[in-house]
Amino acid sequence: MDYFPVFLDVRNRPCLVVGGGEVATRKAGLLLKSGARVTLVAPALCETAAQRVERGEVLHVRARFSPEHLRGMVLVIAATGDAAVNEEVSAAANALHLPVNVVDSPQLCSFVVPSIVDRSPVIVAIGSSGKAPVLARLLRTRLEGWIPQAYGKLAALAGAFREQAKCRFADVESRRRFWENVFEGPIAEMVFCGRETAARHALLDVLNRGEGKPRGVGEVYLVGAGPGNPDLLTFRALRLMQKADVVVYDHLVGDGILDLVRRDAQRIYAGKQAGNHALPQEEIN
Repeated sequence: MDYFPVFLDVRNRPCLVVGGGEVATRKAGLLLKSGARVTLVAPALCETAAQRVERGEVLHVRARFSPEHLRGMVLVIAATGDAAVNEEVSAAANALHLPVNVVDSPQLCSFVVPSIVDRSPVIVAIGSSGKAPVLARLLRTRLEGWIPQAYGKLAALAGAFREQAKCRFADVESRRRFWENVFEGPIAEMVFCGRETAARHALLDVLNRGEGKPRGVGEVYLVGAGPGNPDLLTFRALRLMQKADVVVYDHLVGDGILDLVRRDAQRIYAGKQAGNHALPQEEIN
């Protein structure tokens, strides 16, 4: 690895962004999302940056960069568009052993800012060691669709019960199996469906019983195949199809879609055409 991947805790800690343009403003926004206290150093600010200052989101030092501006900082980003200033920021930060990022200049960086998939508290960071940032952004776009927004809620739910699980399941292996069942079973699907209260109750029930799995109650989902093109399935439909133990389908579902079903799932044909019912409705039910 060219870089050691690490997540920094900058909550309520002072960070410096050198520059007053749109790029610097975007970097400041990322730091703000992480809870940092951000100072912008620049002789002038773009309109977006000025609005952040006016709202009190960031501090502004109206000056050209000086090494004195690094005093008390825990992290530095240079985004000035001026190569000489960026080099000066990098040299001064490295002399103080401060983490420094210089936009579009990996040779001047001690860390790089990855492309981010934010499902807080779950965060996925994709980097290319500064060699292909556009590729990293493309990968992030693909992952955005594959990782449901509700994963953050699922992680928050798990965090709320983490200590209880440690008390209930003493050894690491049993805890691992417990959480795998939670994250891959009906409790997770409840969260994905927006049934967070039901998910909380189900998780509490499993913990109170001291078992690794929720009670054996099945879930039935109706998945629309749309016009029959597998590429037009929703991400959620695909996820459910690949987790299902049993799949009931009719003659409108093409082979391309059935190929996406989990290989070991039981498949039951229940197609209905005029005068030809594969299964009576009562049996389907």
